[in-house]
Amino acid sequence: MKRLVLLLLWLCSTTILFASVAVLQKAEIKNNELRLKFDRGYNKGDIRHFTLNHPYREIFDIPNARLKSSRVSRGLKSSHCRSIRISQYKSKTVRVVLETGRGYGCTPYRPLFAYNSYHIPLPPFKVGKSVKHTPKRIKTKVVVTRSKHPKKTKKVASKSNAYVIDTPKNVYRRGKGELIVIDAGHGGHDSGAIGGGKMEKTLVLQIAKRVEKHLRRKGYRVYMTRRTDKFLKLPQRTRIADRKDARIFVSIHANSVPKRKRNKAQGIETFYLQKTRDAKSQRIAARENRAVLKGAGTSLSKKVIIDSVLNGPKIIESNKLAIDVQRHILANVRARYRGVVDGGVRHAPFWVLVGASRPSILVEVGYISHPRERKRLFDPKYQELIAKGIADGIQSYLNNREREIEL
Repeated sequence: MKRLVLLLLWLCSTTILFASVAVLQKAEIKNNELRLKFDRGYNKGDIRHFTLNHPYREIFDIPNARLKSSRVSRGLKSSHCRSIRISQYKSKTVRVVLETGRGYGCTPYRPLFAYNSYHIPLPPFKVGKSVKHTPKRIKTKVVVTRSKHPKKTKKVASKSNAYVIDTPKNVYRRGKGELIVIDAGHGGHDSGAIGGGKMEKTLVLQIAKRVEKHLRRKGYRVYMTRRTDKFLKLPQRTRIADRKDARIFVSIHANSVPKRKRNKAQGIETFYLQKTRDAKSQRIAARENRAVLKGAGTSLSKKVIIDSVLNGPKIIESNKLAIDVQRHILANVRARYRGVVDGGVRHAPFWVLVGASRPSILVEVGYISHPRERKRLFDPKYQELIAKGIADGIQSYLNNREREIEL
C-alpha cells in the first residue's frame, strides 16, 4: 500500500512538472524569420537573449520549455545565417543559436494574439562560409572624420564596414511616391521632456527633418506635421494622415523618467496603439498624452482610446511596421555606438496615434533624462543614424507588404 501511494505521488509530481513546461513543436524559416511554435502560451519576458563573439552569435535561452523531438531543428538553413541550431540545453531550457558572423538589430517578438509563437528575425544581409563578403554586396559608403593621415582614415573606414548592413541589389525597391506623414512631437508652449537644459521638442524636430531627407532620397513623398516650433492641437495631429491619404504615420518623441531613475532608464522603444496592462508602457503613454489631453475628461479619453483600438488603426500592420523600424534603428546605431539598449516593440494607448486608419507608430528615440544618452541624442551623427534607421524600417515594411501582394 505504501509503495502504491509513493507511485501515485511520483506520477502526480511528474504530471505537474510537465504541465508547466511548454513544448516546442515546430521551427521553420519564413519571411526571413525563425518562427517557433509551442503547444501553449509562455511568458516572453522570461526568455534570455544575449550575444557571443568569435564567431558572432545571437543566443536565446527559453526556460520551462522542451523539444518535442530532435527532429524539430532539422532542415533549418538560410543564406542569412551560417548556422541555426536548436537544442535541449538543460532539462527545462531550450537554447536557440543563430551564427551570423556579425551583429545586427535582432528584435524578436511574439505576434499579436499568437501567445504560443515566437519570431526571431534573421539578418537582412546574406553571409557566406568565410568572414569575407563579396564587395558588390557591401555598402561601402562610410562617414568618417577628416584626417590628415590617409592611412588612419582608411583604417577607420575598413572597421566601419564590419558593421554596415550589406544589402543585395533589388532587395530594397525605390519608393513609388507613397506619402509618409512624419510628426515631431510637442512644440510651442509644450516643450515635452526636459533634461540637462535640453528640450524634447527641439530634439525630435531635428530628427524628424533628417528622416524626411532620407525618405525623399528613397523616392517617397513626405508631409511634416510641423517644421517650426509650434504647438499642434489634438485634432490636427490625429486626423492629418487620413486627410492626406498617407500610407504611414510616424510620430517621433523622446522619453524621460524621474530624477531618482535618470541614470538607469535608457534605450530605444517603438510603440503601436493598443490598450495595455504593462505599467511602464502606461507610464510612458500617460506622460506623452498629458499635454494633448489637458482639459479633457477621463470618460472622453477612455472612449476615444477604446473606439480607436476597436475600429480605427490597423493594429497588426502597425505592429509589423514597429518591428521593422525598431530593428533598423538598432542596426544603425549599434554599428557605431556601444551599449545602446533595445527597449523593444511595445503597445500603449497614445493619443497621437488615435484616429489614423492606417499603420501608425510612435518612436521613443531615447531617454533625454539619461546623461550619456542625452549627449548622444543631440549629436548630429547619432541623430543621422536614428533617422536613417527609421527611413530604412519604413522602406522595409512597404517592400514586404508589396511582396505579399505579389505573392
